Formats: sequence, structure tokens, C-alpha cells
Amino acid sequence: MENNVIISIQGKQSFEDAGEETIELVTEGRLEEDGQAGYTLSYQESELTGLEGTLTTFQIEKNRITLLRIGEFNSQMVFEEGRRHLSMYETPYGALSVGVNTRRMHSDLGLAGGNIGIDYAIEIDHAVAGQNLFRIQVREKKLPIRQ
Repeated sequence: MENNVIISIQGKQSFEDAGEETIELVTEGRLEEDGQAGYTLSYQESELTGLEGTLTTFQIEKNRITLLRIGEFNSQMVFEEGRRHLSMYETPYGALSVGVNTRRMHSDLGLAGGNIGIDYAIEIDHAVAGQNLFRIQVREKKLPIRQ
């Protein structure tokens, strides 16, 4: 079963030498049950994020969240609390190897919506490049009332 949903994303990034940057995005997407594994949440990126034409998908499992981006910029990031995963980030200019070290994460997602939180550090060449915090709120898209 799948639902059309409204997805509110707040992302904070902080870098040692550049301060903090916050982005907020509200978009429509799809929420699907993924068998016994959990849920899949997906949406199309827009010009606002600089990733226009990219499909972003979160695969939410009990102890793992995987972020997949497919389009001009392809990437996969795996989040598991207390673990570090290496990921490839492909750009039109070449690929980067990126480490993702998840400090905390939670999800209370159900078919009617819910919340996801991910607190993680990004490493490039084994050095911390920034701290990141995702807060994602998902709610069912209500159909307009017809009169």
C-alpha cells in the first residue's frame, strides 16, 4: 500500500570554517510499506535544492535508514546509529568517497506519517568535514473537500 504524503525536511549543516547552514523544504512525495522491512519514502528534488531531476528515496528499516539519490547526482548514504559507512557520491565532475558516521537516529514512521531524525558527521578523506542533522516530518496529503 502507498500514500501520497507531504514531506517537511529541515536540514542543518555545520562546518568548522564556514558556520551553520539551514535548509527547509516542503514537498509532495510517496510513502510505501516495504514488506516486513519497513517503509520507503520518496520525492523528486527541485531547482530549490540544486538537485532538480533527481529522485530521492529513504529506505527506512528498524535499525537502518538508507538515502538513495538517482539522477544527475547519484549517491547512497547508509545511516546506522553508532556505525560508520563509506559511500560514493557521484557528480558530473567525478566521484567522491564519503564517510557517514551516524551519532543518533530515530523513526516513528507509519502509513499515516510520522517523524525521522538523523544526526551524523560527514568525513572526506577520513577527516570530519561537517556535522549534519536531518529532521523529516511526514503527513498524509488530504484530498480537497468537494462542495
